[in-house]
Amino acid sequence: MTLLMPREFATKLLFEAQKSPDQEVCGLVSRDKHNGFVHYPISNIANDSAHSFAMDEQEQIQTMKQIRERDETLIAIYHSHPATPPEPSARDLNELGYPQAIYLIISLNIKGVLEMRGWRQGERGVEEVDLKVMA
Repeated sequence: MTLLMPREFATKLLFEAQKSPDQEVCGLVSRDKHNGFVHYPISNIANDSAHSFAMDEQEQIQTMKQIRERDETLIAIYHSHPATPPEPSARDLNELGYPQAIYLIISLNIKGVLEMRGWRQGERGVEEVDLKVMA
């Protein structure tokens, strides 16, 4: 599977991660009726937000309601890894709650270079999604 993402939107997600370099940021991504990407940041309420994320339940419920009311489609869940590569941790894999969604992970681990990779539950377990950033 390939996810085509506008460069402006990819930059927005990377910037979101950079705003809080010492903790994991998280949120949802939807696609609107015009095939545009919509970004919904959600507070990370994990006790150890430097190494894990837990979305604020009320914000997540409200966001899912907004997505439905706006006739959008949830396409991805994102979070950042401040100090590790953009690969799902064992905890990330255990908590895959939306099998249709792509899990975008943004890494701040590499000095000077931000990296984002996508993952999805497939027939043979978790598989990497090919991310293509468009001009």
